[in-house]
Amino acid sequence: MMFASRPLKYAIRIEATWEAEHLMKQSILLVLVLLQGCSGQVPDGLGLHDGQLAPCPQSPNCVGSEYPQHDSHIEALRFDDTPADAWRRLQRTVREDGGRIEQQTETYLWATWRSRLFRFVDDVEFRLEPEQKRIEVRSASRLGHWDLGVNRDRVERLRDAFQRP
Repeated sequence: MMFASRPLKYAIRIEATWEAEHLMKQSILLVLVLLQGCSGQVPDGLGLHDGQLAPCPQSPNCVGSEYPQHDSHIEALRFDDTPADAWRRLQRTVREDGGRIEQQTETYLWATWRSRLFRFVDDVEFRLEPEQKRIEVRSASRLGHWDLGVNRDRVERLRDAFQRP
């Protein structure tokens, strides 16, 4: 009798192992599908509005230089060389920092960054002001309410790299 129950015991163990493996595969697939959604949709408000970058929303996941009265304000990038040289240097700085340039003109640049772990997408826009020798900037997270200071840190990191020749 004892030997007769042994094959059943192993069959149950094999079935349990298969179910656990199947559940794990389904869980991984679900996580991947959910993480794919972390990219969010491209925001409608990108681009210039009456010649300026859009203001930041009330949520603390955005910084911008165009509206100094907002809590989200950050200083624009400044340069001393020619506007064309500064614009080229900005493009190089964006790429070297891991940004992907999505759109650019002679005075507007939109780039995206993805977070390492969850692949969240942030949109960063720049507007060249050649006469004032500055580049306005706006950096915003697509998802979430608070970004843990990621956008402000990114702009400051870009500023530091941009200032280097």
